[in-house]
Amino acid sequence: MIQKALVTDAAIIEGILQDDDTALGRLYKLHFPMVLFFVQSNNGTEDDAKDIFQEAVIVFYEKIKASQLELNCQIKTYLYSICRRLWLKRLSRSSRFSHGMIEDTEAELAPQADGDAEQAEQNELKFEAMGNALAQLGEPCKTLLEDFYLRSMGMPEITEKFGYTNVDSAKNQKYKCLMRLKKLFFLDYQVPL
Repeated sequence: MIQKALVTDAAIIEGILQDDDTALGRLYKLHFPMVLFFVQSNNGTEDDAKDIFQEAVIVFYEKIKASQLELNCQIKTYLYSICRRLWLKRLSRSSRFSHGMIEDTEAELAPQADGDAEQAEQNELKFEAMGNALAQLGEPCKTLLEDFYLRSMGMPEITEKFGYTNVDSAKNQKYKCLMRLKKLFFLDYQVPL
């Protein structure tokens, strides 16, 4: 699978160098869902994710065009790292504990070579395993968990939506779904040594 990703990555970079719009389209299609999941999991909206991803793609695009991109990981890992830094920075700015604006520098936007790339690679594997587990989970568990964790629906809303008799029944079903998801996740995801 890594080999396939490297071929796709090379095609995207070549496409950007050739001013091929489909390369950027492929970049968005392949990697935006990962950023959307991260941002929404960290108090953001879909619009926030689009903004962050757009900023990261601009950095990536400009580095390719200027022949300054030193890519020692997959594009997915690189973009995730940039988006993660940008989003955490935006969260810290909007926090009530923030004491002003921090100026963006290219050094802050570019991922740190070893630690960040390694962490992002681990996150990528987890994200992929979670996506596979969710795909195998089936309904109504998949929608129930997405409603609770991604759409921040409360248990009373979920009880009504799914027609459970009471909130406790909905909580019990959510727990069972979560345990099934956890089991499927760990069947697919192997912790590297």
